[in-house]
Amino acid sequence: MRILPPSTPPEVPQETSAPEPAAGGNRAGRAAAARLRQQAASLQNRNVPRWLRRLGASLMIGGQAVSAIARLRIGRQDLTQELLEAGPGSFLIVLVTALAAGTVFNIQVAAELSKQGASAAIGGLLALGLSREIAPLLTATLLTGKVATAYAAQLGTMKVTEQIDAITMLRTDPVEYLVVPRVLALVIMAPVQCLVFFLLAIWSGQVSSTLLYGLPPAVFWNSVRTWMEPSDVPSMLIKALVFGLLISVLACGWGLTTRGGPKEVGSSTTGAVVMILLAVALMDVVLTQILFGA
Repeated sequence: MRILPPSTPPEVPQETSAPEPAAGGNRAGRAAAARLRQQAASLQNRNVPRWLRRLGASLMIGGQAVSAIARLRIGRQDLTQELLEAGPGSFLIVLVTALAAGTVFNIQVAAELSKQGASAAIGGLLALGLSREIAPLLTATLLTGKVATAYAAQLGTMKVTEQIDAITMLRTDPVEYLVVPRVLALVIMAPVQCLVFFLLAIWSGQVSSTLLYGLPPAVFWNSVRTWMEPSDVPSMLIKALVFGLLISVLACGWGLTTRGGPKEVGSSTTGAVVMILLAVALMDVVLTQILFGA
């Protein structure tokens, strides 16, 4: 009789180790925390208006530009080009508006003063109105329409077409390369344009008062010297300088914070103009109180 070998018992399958619940819980917790952070950020962005975020970004960009100017990080070639755009390129519109402003002032005011027998005060009133308010404010408005719109549109187009990203990849600071020449050019040319506006407008007022109302030029200029104070012209130039800085910073900031496609460039430019006009009006109140307030 053959004896069969004992059969080997079947192997009991070993249980596979299940994943540790702690690791899975950590991953799920991290994912949930990330979602909560995203939701909190989105809620925060919803609570803060976009124009306020862009205003804050513009002020930061302006601070970087002023710091770069203080360290003399200025491209001379770019600065020359921007000076030509903010200066001679905008001279014609300043010329026409200044001549019209001086003439319109006389049409509105000189006629009434002549009726009251106060013709000798025409030159002084015109000089005070121009130096303290009309010249810097109208110059800022003209530069906003001519120069600030160009700044916002140019930088906005570069932003949506990813040219700013390309400049950054080349290890070039876009603020130093794009913003600094524009800010410095407008800071330099705004007082120059304001002074040109003042001189042309007051000359236009003298010519129109002589031709329309027979006021002798000597009486007009004597009134100007009597009414104006030595600090009026420097205060006017300080106003223009601050307005130029404000215009350039907001225009560049709105351009660099443009988001979306090419359609957003137009709305960004419009938003920049609106914000600049509001900021200039508010700053004008502050500067008037500081420079001319009792």
